[in-house]
Amino acid sequence: MVSIIQPLALRGVVVTLLSCGLWLCSWVITPAALALTQIQLTELSYHECPADLAEGAITSGGTAMAANCFIVTGKTNNPSGKPIYNADIYGRIYDANDNPVLQNRTRLGAIDEVPPGIGTFELRISVPVNQPTPLKLEQFKASGFAGTVRR
Repeated sequence: MVSIIQPLALRGVVVTLLSCGLWLCSWVITPAALALTQIQLTELSYHECPADLAEGAITSGGTAMAANCFIVTGKTNNPSGKPIYNADIYGRIYDANDNPVLQNRTRLGAIDEVPPGIGTFELRISVPVNQPTPLKLEQFKASGFAGTVRR
């Protein structure tokens, strides 16, 4: 009976030591956390596109409508201390009559790379010509990841 108990006890000790060793290694070797980082967007403004970017139309239901081109600009504030890649920009844009410019859409585009701290961004938008200016830019924010996200 003693000869069976000794190998089982030894096996239990080995398993326990291996488990403790792996647990300790997990504290030393941890993968980078890829948490979603919120990016504040401030000092928002817009201007008409240069002539080479201004051509275009908006299609809805197979019908093309003439559009005005605008570039939205502003400052980014990335508090993470790391570059953020492919950050999605969200916001609401209204015309002079408080009608939404981009119906049922709050994701407006993306910023390829947001450096740590304060930076700048540009976003091209197309607005139907029948929507009067000035435009109102509201609730703008961005979010992204410090690492590459697989698609």
